[in-house]
Amino acid sequence: MNPARRSLVAGLGELAEYRELLFYLAWRDIKVRYKQAVLGVAWIVIQPVVSIAIFSFLFGRLLKVPTGDVPYPVFAYAALLPWNYFAGALTRGSGSLVGSAGLFTKVYFPRLVIPLSAILGGLVDLGISFLVLIGLMLIYGITPSLLILTLPAFIVLASLTALGFSLWLSALNVRYRDVGHLVPFFVQIWMYATPVVYGTDLIPDRFRPLLALNPMTTVTEGFRWALVGGAPPGSTTSFALVGGSLGLVVIVLWTGLVYFRRTEQTFADVV
Repeated sequence: MNPARRSLVAGLGELAEYRELLFYLAWRDIKVRYKQAVLGVAWIVIQPVVSIAIFSFLFGRLLKVPTGDVPYPVFAYAALLPWNYFAGALTRGSGSLVGSAGLFTKVYFPRLVIPLSAILGGLVDLGISFLVLIGLMLIYGITPSLLILTLPAFIVLASLTALGFSLWLSALNVRYRDVGHLVPFFVQIWMYATPVVYGTDLIPDRFRPLLALNPMTTVTEGFRWALVGGAPPGSTTSFALVGGSLGLVVIVLWTGLVYFRRTEQTFADVV
């Protein structure tokens, strides 16, 4: 095993020893976000509900985006749910090292714990927001099938996508603080390049190959398929494109881990 790979494997092995710290930081992140907010965790519900109300009026009523037999609020929220989790995890993960500088400059622990805890912390928001989706489905009389059992696979894909990009962005943000300013624009553009407020049927055939460059397309379409049925992710494009998305996630995650491990020794000096 070459030194770089051995170092990477050793770093991943350390996570098991510091798993209690990992979960503590994830829980701390949740408490800090809502501790001094007047409405507390209610913001987890308020934000997506307001977004869906706006999207339903603009894209569902005015633009009449086709959704098949699925009511637009359910159609959009089923995709907005994983997107909000991914966007929040990526935003927090990219700034996690700079935000925790006072911690890792004083005591040693695997620096990988910090961005990973930001990804895990978002799962609580995802779980609470999911209750709103259940309420919407009950209102519109939609009963999920056994396909709902595939949801964990799409959640894992969203988590790995957020983690891979967070490793790159958090490490770069330590040295180049411009990254922190660019991430919100990056996330906003990425959202409209992802079928959240619209479906992949609206994308012209000549642009379909570009879907492979966006792993979140598979996630959002997968959530819709698992919750309200319809065509499985990739059927309107090709399963080869879904495979391309998965391959891209693997590449980003692996290279992100390698870059993170190679630069983490300098974090305390630069930050």
